[in-house]
Amino acid sequence: MALIKKPVTGMKDILPREMEIRNYVMGLVRETYGSFGFTEIETPIVEHIENLCSNQGGENEKLIFKILKRGEKLDISGAKDSNDLSDSGLRYDLTLPLSRYYANHLNELPSPFKALQMGSVFRADRPQKGRFRQFTQCDIDILGDGTSLAETELVTATTTLLSKLGFKNFTVRISDRRFLKGIAACCGFAEESWDTVFIILDKMDKIGSDGVREELIKAGFAEDSVNKCIELFSTEGGDVSEVEKLSKELGDNLAEGAAESLITIINNVNAAKSGEFSVKFDPTLVRGMSYYTGTIFEIEIAEFGSSIAGGGRYDGMVGKFTGSNVPACGFSIGFERIITMLLDADFKVPAKENKVAFLLDKKLSGEALSRIMKEAADLRSSGKTVLVSQMMKNKKFQKDNLEKMGYSEIKDFYAD
Repeated sequence: MALIKKPVTGMKDILPREMEIRNYVMGLVRETYGSFGFTEIETPIVEHIENLCSNQGGENEKLIFKILKRGEKLDISGAKDSNDLSDSGLRYDLTLPLSRYYANHLNELPSPFKALQMGSVFRADRPQKGRFRQFTQCDIDILGDGTSLAETELVTATTTLLSKLGFKNFTVRISDRRFLKGIAACCGFAEESWDTVFIILDKMDKIGSDGVREELIKAGFAEDSVNKCIELFSTEGGDVSEVEKLSKELGDNLAEGAAESLITIINNVNAAKSGEFSVKFDPTLVRGMSYYTGTIFEIEIAEFGSSIAGGGRYDGMVGKFTGSNVPACGFSIGFERIITMLLDADFKVPAKENKVAFLLDKKLSGEALSRIMKEAADLRSSGKTVLVSQMMKNKKFQKDNLEKMGYSEIKDFYAD
């Protein structure tokens, strides 16, 4: 059987140019988030199937790569469905593994705990530009802080990172799931149907208000309730005055403190921001994960046409492991989308002045070659990056490639 040289569908090989950009971005992530007091952790890519299928991940639970049981535990004849054949799976995000991690190490961690996590996640999704079945996620989370300070820190840190990467004029869209629940209650939707309503409302940016109205009515909801919901949901949003306006319209249907919390976050982020971006209250924001309990946010860059970062408060997830709720809030940047945008823009990693290349004549040998290797070792000891390579026939092509890789000094060595 012939071997296949292409990677599995939805996966990709990463060439040196992209790898250089990825490493640069990861370094900037660690530096920027570290300056906000976040500490890096790591969790396994494999999770218990019971955790992955706990109705916390929304539509992502339909995209799990499940791992078959091994040896005698794999009983195909007695299996009723795929869950009987698997006991674990590849993680589809980093939030659920973090919640398990925190519950498992609660007594060893500070409170509040500010975590940074970067790693591969897997979803059996339909691949497209900037979307893969294996991709890197980059999350920051704050666990143990139930105040609006957590959201302020998450948004400020993430916007600082994007600004350092050169992104400008982006929009932070922010809302609160409690506003969604308030709208649903105000419109007369039964509480047990709210998740269904929210899933349909989340399609607003794709199918528009007419498409959402049609789907809600088709799902069996009363036309009066649907029309009122579309009217409330179609507000343009904006600054804190829009938060106050909608909170008055919802009245007692809105949970106490929801409006005040959003206003505090928006004002504090605007006061602390160091880049060129705007913060916009957007009640149409839904976020698909069912585990969100309060504030939700996304960052949009107009040129890309979709969000490149998102997150929110998920106060109930850690409690699934511990039996008592722990306040938790997180923000995830779309790492792969950012890399795609940088590649499309022909982004160049800032050149280092300490990269040197030695190109050696193939005839070099003996004492002369030893002296060159000693010189390279001394330069490395002084902090320089030194590449030692054989001189190719097409030396111009070789040097052009080295210059693209950031080698500012290229030295030729010939045999005497």
